[in-house]
Amino acid sequence: MWTYDKKLQYPVKIARPNPAMAKLIITQFGGPDGELGASQRYLSQRYAAPYDEVKATLTDIGTEESDHR
Repeated sequence: MWTYDKKLQYPVKIARPNPAMAKLIITQFGGPDGELGASQRYLSQRYAAPYDEVKATLTDIGTEESDHR
């Protein structure tokens, strides 16, 4: 399906850690509007899809969204 290479796309160097900003960013991953929520919505919508092509597309998108975690 997909190949997962555990490496960063860009090099990251954190000069000054900011816990408040980190808290805001992490809510985007796990909050209701984050990637995990989007993944669950795509995967649940596939069960009501009328065509196999639509089901396959929703499955692909849902698994890709959940792969970021």
